[in-house]
Amino acid sequence: MEIVDELGKITIMKDGKPVDCEILFTFENEELQKQYVGYTDHSIGTNGRKNIYISSYNPLADKKILEDITSPEELEMVQDVLNQIAEEK
Repeated sequence: MEIVDELGKITIMKDGKPVDCEILFTFENEELQKQYVGYTDHSIGTNGRKNIYISSYNPLADKKILEDITSPEELEMVQDVLNQIAEEK
């Protein structure tokens, strides 16, 4: 189970073990009425860059459980947000 906490960390299960991840950014999509969080476990991908993951979650829930982004519309919206973040740097 993946859980977002209030201290800027997320705990995910990776290979059956809990792994603490650092929250990099959060954003909201009012149209979809969802919150999103970008995070990393500081692992390096095959491209030599740090792996960054993005999931949606309900910030009002007692346990903030991460949900996968599966719809093409959401994936396109997330890509647009990532492009905006990259342009700001």
